[in-house]
Amino acid sequence: MTTDFSWALIGPGRIAHRFAEAVEGLPNTRLVCVLGRDAERTQAFATRWSNPASGTVRPTAHWDDVLNDPRVDGVYIATPHAMHQAAVQRCLTAGKPVLCEKPLVPNVAQAQTLVALAQSQNIFLMEALWTRFLPAYAHMAEWLRSGAIGPVRAIQTSFCFAAVEDMNSRLYAPELAGGALLDIGIYNLSVTRWVLQTAFGICPELQNLQVHGVLASTGVDRRLAATLAFEGDVVSQFVCCFDGQADNALRIVGEHGWISAPHNFWEATEVVLQSRSEPQLRVQTPFAINGFEGEIVEAMRCIRAGLIESPQMPHAETLATLGWMDTLRARLGVRYPFEA
Repeated sequence: MTTDFSWALIGPGRIAHRFAEAVEGLPNTRLVCVLGRDAERTQAFATRWSNPASGTVRPTAHWDDVLNDPRVDGVYIATPHAMHQAAVQRCLTAGKPVLCEKPLVPNVAQAQTLVALAQSQNIFLMEALWTRFLPAYAHMAEWLRSGAIGPVRAIQTSFCFAAVEDMNSRLYAPELAGGALLDIGIYNLSVTRWVLQTAFGICPELQNLQVHGVLASTGVDRRLAATLAFEGDVVSQFVCCFDGQADNALRIVGEHGWISAPHNFWEATEVVLQSRSEPQLRVQTPFAINGFEGEIVEAMRCIRAGLIESPQMPHAETLATLGWMDTLRARLGVRYPFEA
């Protein structure tokens, strides 16, 4: 990548700073524009990420400033996920490639509309699930493909943290598609699919799904535990919640051993292999910058190559995971106002 790649950013919130930091650390990559509704916050973000080396980041509240800017090679969307569909649609219609934070949208119907638009416009679209691009997962993939633990039998993950049930928080707001499943459970499900695809070549057919949930007073899920049973007698169990603490580990159980990301699996920087009759192998897998660089590099590679989706995070993966989440939410009776 020898020529500059310029990004616009939509939604200058907390996660957007991590994206901007990764962009700043990558060669021949820069942020040129940030769009936000709050003028003061947007200006502060632009000031923070402007520098002599890469230039000034332009703050704006107007979509035309982004979509009509010939410098913008790609758009990163970091707004709350209930707002993703409208933002992605604007960009694709204007011919701007999109990297959009997870979940791409709150349900599979919206995702199908956007995928169809990307295909008809021949414009790149990718859900930003950074976990799949981490060095930790490259190490685990090598172990799985080499048969280091034998056939995979089970997957276990947790993603739990305690968050005060604040009715003004996006985590609990139905109109913003709040709830633990969409906000953090997507990692449990996406990693389940990644493990199964890596181990078996394709994700086996889901044969049975059981779920238990606890709803917040707003009607969204604050805790969810599920068991997914797949063809071949492989089982995935996970819990995600806003009302508890856990080690937030990934464990892959095989016939001859196990693989784990022992802490915060979605941002793992250490992986462990324990195979039968062998000493435990513990490998450190630090980020090159802050972890976001992998998905950014992949998006830029695909856009430069004229692709409309990433082979590592294709549209089919987004649709499949959202389909599972639709089913889980339906079983719990969670429905958002905009879905009525």
